[in-house]
Amino acid sequence: MIQPKPNIVHLPVYQPGKPIEEVKRELGLSHVVKLASNENPFGCSPAAKAAVAEELANTALYPDGSAAELRDALAAHLGVDGDQLIFGAGADEVILMIARAYLRPGDETVMASDTFGQYKHNAEVEGAKVVEVPLRDGKHDLQAMLDEVTEKTRIVWICNPNNPTGTIVTHKEVEAFLGRVGEDVLVVLDEAYSEYVMTPDYANGLELLRSFPNLVLLRTFSKIYGLASLRIGYGIGHADVIRAINQVRPPFNTTRAAQKAALAALGDRSFIERCRTANAEGLRYLSAEFARLGLSHYPAYGNFIMVDTGKPSAAVFDGLLRRGYIVRAGHQLGQFPTHIRVTVGSREQNEGFIRALEDVLASLRVKA
Repeated sequence: MIQPKPNIVHLPVYQPGKPIEEVKRELGLSHVVKLASNENPFGCSPAAKAAVAEELANTALYPDGSAAELRDALAAHLGVDGDQLIFGAGADEVILMIARAYLRPGDETVMASDTFGQYKHNAEVEGAKVVEVPLRDGKHDLQAMLDEVTEKTRIVWICNPNNPTGTIVTHKEVEAFLGRVGEDVLVVLDEAYSEYVMTPDYANGLELLRSFPNLVLLRTFSKIYGLASLRIGYGIGHADVIRAINQVRPPFNTTRAAQKAALAALGDRSFIERCRTANAEGLRYLSAEFARLGLSHYPAYGNFIMVDTGKPSAAVFDGLLRRGYIVRAGHQLGQFPTHIRVTVGSREQNEGFIRALEDVLASLRVKA
């Protein structure tokens, strides 16, 4: 039998949050709330839904491989040139393309030890050596990451806000890092949750891009825009970097429906602002409830929050699951044996989650 590349044989397969349908079927539940994958609880813009419905008439047609209409609108929205953008089937595919374009066997790539797992996965597929730097208080330790950069380093990955902890590095911190890392190292700043961040010292990637040609930004329509199922994300960089990444992009990698939905969603700013406001309210509510329960959590800037329950995360996850709430257990996301990560839901979902969490923690105290 033909054998695959030896470096991929033992790679873990990405494990998403459990699907609602699966939980209903396994546990016999009629009502299940998924707060595991940082999806938008309010869905997407009605304009995006209408755009998808209209595109059903064109399912026999290939999409525009260059996504020209969406590219022009997004470039105007961001204040960049069209040749500074590349689209993928979610930001995940842009990560894959960056790794494929820039990493060779024996190269090194630096990232946090507890961050989005697709950086490591795709680097290892390309045969690169992964250098992981521990977080400090749940946050990227940029100085320690800088100390690990060598002449073999090709890419540094910074997730901001970081998934799974929700913490950020500031504009000054990222700017100082970029000023010292060297122009021959590509720095990927993953801003998948940037639209949710409301603090003024958050790193302005678009501003930094004007000064640092070795910077690439990652963004997505999966989160605040609510188009996760359509799989469309994008990268922003200098034209020569984007041109190199485009060399490995599969043809027709984003669908007509995804492009049209993203274009419509981009134009509905009122929907985005409502989601931002509701998310901020949800973060305040959950933070206050965790304080009431005596639970600590990492500072949260995206649309999720990582809280230390003080109990084994697998047991808390299972208890919540049986009560109809799907979250992510910390031991599956890194070195967080007593943490869970929960997506900010609607007010009703947040309140229901807190009631379920109280019930689970009380039952675990009784068992102990």
